[in-house]
Amino acid sequence: MRKRDLVVRISQELNLVQQTVQEVVQRVFDYISEALARGNKVELRNFGVFEVRIRKARIRRNPKSPSSDIRIPPRAVVKFKPGKEMSEAVIQKPPASA
Repeated sequence: MRKRDLVVRISQELNLVQQTVQEVVQRVFDYISEALARGNKVELRNFGVFEVRIRKARIRRNPKSPSSDIRIPPRAVVKFKPGKEMSEAVIQKPPASA
C-alpha cells in the first residue's frame, strides 16, 4: 500500500475530499518525522513504536579490494516495533505461496 492508496481509501470511507485527506496524512507523517529527528520516541497505541537508535561504528571489508578495510561511522537509524494487535494480525495471515 502506498500513501496514495491510503488517502483514496480514507476519503472514500469518510466521504471527504482527497486533497484534505492527503494534507492530513502528510502532516501526520511530517510530525512523526520531526519527533524522530529530535530524538523522541513516537508511540502509537495498538500500532507500534518508532524510535531512534544509534548503530555502533564498525569495520567492513571492501568487496572490490578485500585487503582493505572500510570504517563505517556510527549513525542514527529509525527502528519500528509493531504493537501487539498488529503483530497478532500479521501472524494470523497465511504465508504467500511462491
